[in-house]
Amino acid sequence: MKKIFLKTYNKNKIDFIEKIIKIRKVMHVLKKGKKINFQAIIVTGNQKGKIGLGIAKGNDTSSAIFKAKNKSYKNLFEIPITKSKSIYTSVIGEHSSSKVFLKPSIEGFGVIAGGSTKLILQIAGIKNISAKQVGSRNLLNNSYASINALKNLSIILEYDKNNYRYN
Repeated sequence: MKKIFLKTYNKNKIDFIEKIIKIRKVMHVLKKGKKINFQAIIVTGNQKGKIGLGIAKGNDTSSAIFKAKNKSYKNLFEIPITKSKSIYTSVIGEHSSSKVFLKPSIEGFGVIAGGSTKLILQIAGIKNISAKQVGSRNLLNNSYASINALKNLSIILEYDKNNYRYN
C-alpha cells in the first residue's frame, strides 16, 4: 500500500478560521454494488485579507475534511482590503457558467451576498460589500467564481501599481 504524506502548510494556524461550506455524498454504482465517497469544500482565512479554498474527496467525511483543510492552506493568497473593511474597486469573477459581481460599499453597509460568497467574504475579513451571483446555482462553481473575483482584484491592483505614471 502506498503511503501518502500530506504536508501541513503554515504550522502557526492559531489565527486562521476554517469553515466547511459543504460536505457532499457521492455514490458510484459498480458491478459489485454501490461505492460511497465524500467530497468536502472548506474555506480558510484569517479575517485580515488572507483566504484559501480547498476541495477534496475521501472514503469517509473525516479524511475528506482533512485533505480539504490541507489544500485550503496550500491555496492561501492575500487580497487588499481598505481601512473601511471593503475592496478597492468593483470586480467580476467567473467559473464555468457562474459569475460573481463584487462592488465596494461604504462603512456600516454590511455583507450583502448569498450562499457561499457571503461565507467566503466574511472569512476574508471584508465587512462592507455588495455581491451578486448570476448564472449557475451550483455551490462549488459559485465558490470558485468568488475566489476568482478576489484573485482578479489583487491582479488589478498589482497592475495599477506597476503602470502608474506621475505627471
